Amino acid sequence: MSSDTFTTAIFLITAVVAAAVLVNAFFPVIYTATSTFTSSSANADERLRTDVRIVNTYAQAPNAKIWIKNTGSVRIADADIEIADIFIGQPGDFDLLTLNTGGPGSGEWNYEIVGDTNGYWDEGETLRIDANSALVPGSGSVTYFHLVLPSGITRSKEFTAS
Repeated sequence: MSSDTFTTAIFLITAVVAAAVLVNAFFPVIYTATSTFTSSSANADERLRTDVRIVNTYAQAPNAKIWIKNTGSVRIADADIEIADIFIGQPGDFDLLTLNTGGPGSGEWNYEIVGDTNGYWDEGETLRIDANSALVPGSGSVTYFHLVLPSGITRSKEFTAS
């Protein structure tokens, strides 16, 4: 009788130790996978809730002004606007501009959030981009503009220079 109890106890202890080893082996993998899925889901959610529309444009060589409205439900930080990619020029011949917050020189752009009060491009607010490039065409020619936000949202427009 005592040998059966002893054998059962050893099997029980072995089963508990084996279960602990399996939990310790698989828990980090499951935790990492869950973290990855959560992060991907959050990024996809932000991208789905972010939307902008180009509402007005003006170009006269070498300058251009573009007004863009935040029509999504996510506010966009100034820091994200500052690392956006801005392309302007003629279709098939355009520049990637560099941000210059002091005012755009050749090959540069700057921006202003019209009526900004909090350092964010909030829903319903309009962003004005001032761009300067030697590739902005003269009057009557087609101008190409393309915006790429860090979240992956892109908007482009072709319009006639004044």
